Amino acid sequence: MLNRIILGHLAALFTTTVWGVTYVSTKYLVAEFRPAEILLVRLLLAILILKCISPQRIQCSRSQEFCFAMAGLTGICAYFMLENTALTITTATNVGIIVSSAPLFTALLAWPVLHDRTVLSPGFAAGFLLSMTGILLLSLRGSDLEVHPAGDLMVVAACVAWAAYSLIVKKTASWGFSSIAITRRAFMWGVVTVLPFALLGDLNLEDLSRYTNPLALGNLAFLGTVASAACFVSWNFAVKVLGPVRTCVYIYTGPAVTVLSAMIFLGEQLNCTGIFGCLLTVLGLILSSLPSAKRPAAHSSAEGSGAKVPADHPLPGEKPAK
Repeated sequence: MLNRIILGHLAALFTTTVWGVTYVSTKYLVAEFRPAEILLVRLLLAILILKCISPQRIQCSRSQEFCFAMAGLTGICAYFMLENTALTITTATNVGIIVSSAPLFTALLAWPVLHDRTVLSPGFAAGFLLSMTGILLLSLRGSDLEVHPAGDLMVVAACVAWAAYSLIVKKTASWGFSSIAITRRAFMWGVVTVLPFALLGDLNLEDLSRYTNPLALGNLAFLGTVASAACFVSWNFAVKVLGPVRTCVYIYTGPAVTVLSAMIFLGEQLNCTGIFGCLLTVLGLILSSLPSAKRPAAHSSAEGSGAKVPADHPLPGEKPAK
């Protein structure tokens, strides 16, 4: 069991590290491709890869299919569309800071859904404050924080969507399906929910020469294979092992990875403020990921959220399994 928990932490760290680098790829692609177009291509590529790895189809009930549909709607369509749209209204700094608060939204949502108050432990709160301080230092680095209400609220909505996705994945993990099967099913529903946005003007089929650019193809391949297929599988595995709250705290590492990757690939400089911000972020991550002292030992490793949630515990809007 200990080795499985360690693998869960490594999977979460791997996922957020890769996602921190994806901003560099996306920054290049948005100059040539539209947001829904990028998302649609990476989803289709990820589904193809996951289908090759695990071709078996899964049989599920209507209530289970509803959960998969909600996973695709919240974690794929809503999260990415809200975040990408917000980037056109507010600053990238604001997006990076607000997205990093997703663990708090996950804990707040887990409280009523999982009936677990231990997720908001003193250690989690202290870790959140430390990490957010470090993220502010990393993101601002001498610049001013601007307020763009419409865009900033969109990012908050994206955080709520991601929190809902993580809780749904925790629910689907109790059905015995593999992480690959769960991810592929969610991606399929992601395509279904993203497609209307693409068809309503965010899909450019006139200039296909863009797909002949080796650098563009390389970035799309990276987003589809590593950032989507591999990372969503590893994220879902981490949620299954650690629980949604303890997994989401690894989102704190995103800004630090983004800053470091920008320093390596874009030549940006990292000053003393940035280094101190990185240290605070890591310290906050460690504090937030520690199990609560009130958590029963028998349940802490299995659920990662402190509550023993029965396998048939329905999510809001889901009918109990018969």
